[in-house]
Amino acid sequence: MESSATSGGLPLSPERNAALRAGDCQLMPKMPDDRLSANRGVRALGTDSLIVALLSPMAALTSDAVQKFLFAVVILDIPIELGTYLFYQPVQAALGALKGLSISATTIALAGLYTSWFIRTLANRTPRVRPRLHMNLALVFFLAITLLSVFVAQDKALSLFDLYLLFEACLIYFYVANNVRTWRDVLFVVALLLGGCLFESAVIIVIRFTVTASTTWDYPIHIIAENFTGDGRMRIGGTIGVPNVAGAYLSVMLAAAASILFTDLGKMYKWLAAVVLALGGVALILTYSRGAWLALVLATIVICFVIGRQRGTSLKAPIAILVILAALYVPFGGSISARLFGDDRGSAESRIPLDELAFRMIGDNPLLGVGANNFTVAMDQYATSEFRREWLWAVHNKYLLVWAETGLGGLLAYLAFLVSTLRRGWQCWKFGDSQFSPLALGLVAGIAGHMLHQGVDLFRDRPLQQLVWLTAGLLVAMHGICVADHRSDLVSSIA
Repeated sequence: MESSATSGGLPLSPERNAALRAGDCQLMPKMPDDRLSANRGVRALGTDSLIVALLSPMAALTSDAVQKFLFAVVILDIPIELGTYLFYQPVQAALGALKGLSISATTIALAGLYTSWFIRTLANRTPRVRPRLHMNLALVFFLAITLLSVFVAQDKALSLFDLYLLFEACLIYFYVANNVRTWRDVLFVVALLLGGCLFESAVIIVIRFTVTASTTWDYPIHIIAENFTGDGRMRIGGTIGVPNVAGAYLSVMLAAAASILFTDLGKMYKWLAAVVLALGGVALILTYSRGAWLALVLATIVICFVIGRQRGTSLKAPIAILVILAALYVPFGGSISARLFGDDRGSAESRIPLDELAFRMIGDNPLLGVGANNFTVAMDQYATSEFRREWLWAVHNKYLLVWAETGLGGLLAYLAFLVSTLRRGWQCWKFGDSQFSPLALGLVAGIAGHMLHQGVDLFRDRPLQQLVWLTAGLLVAMHGICVADHRSDLVSSIA
């Protein structure tokens, strides 16, 4: 007979309920206490393991070793250019547009670096200890104006490709400017930049003797060699891109390497810089980029002139630079002269109509432009009959390209960003630090030479933009370190 407690009838008295519960428990199989505690331990261990598994990647990201590794990936990915393009648009790419959404090793590394930065910021609960963030208003305005240009673009997908690449470059700039805090950090960046340049130079030289003309390997790592003469001579772009891009990269890096010879950084860095100058000089010649050659000449003149004005400066470094340049010219003198003064098959002349095309676009769209990365899309509207026999491509002038695509505001913001970079570097030079001021001068000279080069090429792809933005962030960080050291010296002298 069922009790009312179990059959849904009236409840029993409290005493009978207690007895019933005790009886029911006696009918249930008993589990040993040690097995019960073991099951609890397994469940607790499983929960702890899950928590550890979830938190381990976060903890790893905050370690110095992982941060340095990810930062090294960002720096070395400039010459190596490990990545691909999603949503590839071959028709627009053939006309000089940014060909797709760039996903690279830098993309992944930046995600890790910013996650680490965010976690470390949360862990630092003392607001007074947190350093003040640096913000570059000109760069922010340039990014905002590029974003606005997307809304006026005919092909918004192309505009978003360019906007994303610019945003990624801005992330690099802000990370370097706000996370390089000591001179040891600066040396870490410089060593990797020189190492990357040495690697790229060696690759270009090896390609010269191992591949045939018109070779393109379009794998995650790209190798490009172009035939530009009837006798089989090649313009080599290495892994960084087309030869003009490789030449521009080398011109900036060789200026930085030359400046290290004037520093007191020690023999290891000076020998590394000398090797980079030697191999990089050969690689620069093999790109046959006249704009890059002129950019390096300008940078070298700036470095030697500014440092030469200082009294008591040793002549060893200028003599070493002249010896290296002379040694490079002897075996390549004929090729260099032919490239500078020989028939270029109308390469320089063909760029004049492109400038005229750009001015037509600017005349109709002076304020907002035709949209980021949309020059090639809008080109057909302005290429009237007199342009039909011309070589139609994106304009080979970075300043006209920015003006035509993002308007006058975009051009002014872009120029303000470059000028502010030069200004920061010059201020670092004026501090007179024997180890790092010449390096800042070399970076400034390299950027100044590249600004000249931008007058004859468009430099739309990732490597050059990433290099310039990283260099700009490094100069900001170096300026901040110089200011902090100067204040510390003042306090020490007063005390």
